[in-house]
Amino acid sequence: MALYNQRMNCQLVSAAKTLKHNQLRDDKGAFFGSILGTLNHLIIGDMIWLLRFAKHSNRYQALIQLSELPYPNSLGDILYDQLEPLVKVRKQLDLAILEWLNNEVHEADFHTTLTYRNTKGEVSEREFSELLSHMFNHQTHHRGQISTLFNQLGVDIGTTDYLVDIPDNKSIG
Repeated sequence: MALYNQRMNCQLVSAAKTLKHNQLRDDKGAFFGSILGTLNHLIIGDMIWLLRFAKHSNRYQALIQLSELPYPNSLGDILYDQLEPLVKVRKQLDLAILEWLNNEVHEADFHTTLTYRNTKGEVSEREFSELLSHMFNHQTHHRGQISTLFNQLGVDIGTTDYLVDIPDNKSIG
């Protein structure tokens, strides 16, 4: 899922680079208004979850470094009003996710409970693997909205299916 996440974010960034700034900022009626607003929300969602996950283990150094990035006050904040700094942070987050999952998370971690406070301050206790699945599903949900906005502008973002990232066993053997 981390590789799929990275591929899809790269495709969205490539598509975004074909548009004028006002096309990225125009409110299109999505949950977070514009393409730029939704791209910011994806970063915000990732930041919130990844920094929660960082508290799960002192091994998670790839996530701890993310605390140096600007932190949102709300889910609809525009942390990055320009595409270039947004792209830089998006790449940083995607690389941190890959580093973290490939080198720092242990199999047993997925079956532990993570206690955290949601954005309203309410305490929750949930299985870590389910929360990680939620993070990736959240990204897919909002990338779907962005792909629709691009489609409305006549921009093809390419193949979005996760299936292309799953190795075909017949070609392996």
